[in-house]
Amino acid sequence: MKRYNITYVLIALLAFFITSCSEDTMDSINKDRNDALAVDAINELPAVEVATAFGTTGTDLAWYSSVYIEHNAGTFGQLMTADERLQLQDGSLFDNNWNSIYNNLLALKDIREKCGKGGPEEFNVNILGIAQILTAHDLAIITDMWGQAPWTEALKGSQLKEPKYDKQSSIYAAIFQFLNEAITNLKNSINNPNASQVRIGGNDYYYGGDANKWIKAAWSLKARYFMRLEKVNSSAVDSVLVCVANGFQSASDALVFTNYEDQAYGNQPWYQFLNDRGYLSASQTLANAMQDRKDTVRINNYFLTNSGGELAFAPNGTAVESQQGDKYSIGVLENDPTFPTVIMSYHELLFLKAEAEARKGTNALTTLNDAVKEAFGFWKISYPQFDQYFTDNIAPKYTADPLKEIMIQKWIAGYEIESIEAYNDYRRTELLPLSNPKNNSNGFVWRLPFVASELSANSINVPKVDVTKDKIWWAGGTEK
Repeated sequence: MKRYNITYVLIALLAFFITSCSEDTMDSINKDRNDALAVDAINELPAVEVATAFGTTGTDLAWYSSVYIEHNAGTFGQLMTADERLQLQDGSLFDNNWNSIYNNLLALKDIREKCGKGGPEEFNVNILGIAQILTAHDLAIITDMWGQAPWTEALKGSQLKEPKYDKQSSIYAAIFQFLNEAITNLKNSINNPNASQVRIGGNDYYYGGDANKWIKAAWSLKARYFMRLEKVNSSAVDSVLVCVANGFQSASDALVFTNYEDQAYGNQPWYQFLNDRGYLSASQTLANAMQDRKDTVRINNYFLTNSGGELAFAPNGTAVESQQGDKYSIGVLENDPTFPTVIMSYHELLFLKAEAEARKGTNALTTLNDAVKEAFGFWKISYPQFDQYFTDNIAPKYTADPLKEIMIQKWIAGYEIESIEAYNDYRRTELLPLSNPKNNSNGFVWRLPFVASELSANSINVPKVDVTKDKIWWAGGTEK
């Protein structure tokens, strides 16, 4: 029998183990186990929910909207520039927002594919329904702010680097489809226990996995988006009332993120923004409207005194430079690290109902009363004389111009917490008493400029728009 030199055997064995390790074991060692390639949908859910609250709804888009809609005046840095209506076509302003929203839409797509038909978690229709609702919301933010946007060809990565821009009308059709499918899936998760393998619980920061509440949220968002189309869809107002009846029934149903913490990395974004930059001050325009309605109670609850201990409001468009409440007052959101982020409130739904009733020619005064009272409740304002206040100061203005007063009351109620919605409402109705003189001299911002990254990487498809002239489709503009 042939005998092998032990040295050769050892060398061969060593070569085998080295080769085996480099191809298998080393591949495993080089993987970051904290950044897994495959994650169960239930473990992705917290991240997309936080991103929707903090990144989509809570940061720059809300801050700039508050300046455009004169909830606030920008009194320092970029927001002072926005208040003076300068650099309005600058594509670099909203790059981070655009990219972060699309990143969240990509994560939501991954959840939908996992939990959708043929996916590895296709029976988790409860998680699928939640992901569809969040997709509808984030997609609506994109198209409401920019108009046309990539969607049918979006989220394909290197497979398609220059996606086409879809018309807003087709994006809205997708939004309603997501919400309708979400309602169906969430109902299935309730009616068929076998349809959902996972009980969500604490991984759902909004409702703790309560499918019934998510269904109400879907109907409520449908009401919002149908009202957005009242200029372009003759049946939209009727649809609003149908959706309202199936939506939130009380403030406890509202879609609100409350999981902020009073520590450096857990604060809500408005508080962080004040402490980091301090670019915003309380608006004279808003204060004038509230003072005209003798709204002293809310004035004292909305605003903080300046460094001199006085309530002082910044004149929109002409304020002097000031930071962090030095010369002017600031809003209470900037002083409360855990103030909730509102995705959609119960009082917004009631304001939508009031607007729909007024547009149909019926008396909406009772609904308006309910909406304003609920808004007081959201702000935790106790006002035993509310009914008399409403009768004396709001009802007469409603009688004089029902629709205008509904929109003004909604604007006041949404101070900072719903600035994005107020911006959408004004562009749709133009019924708010804006007073910034730069709106006339330099132009009002009817839509956001397309972002620098798209202008660089996808210039062939980016629509050419002038943000001071070209309204978006649902506001009466044309689809280019």
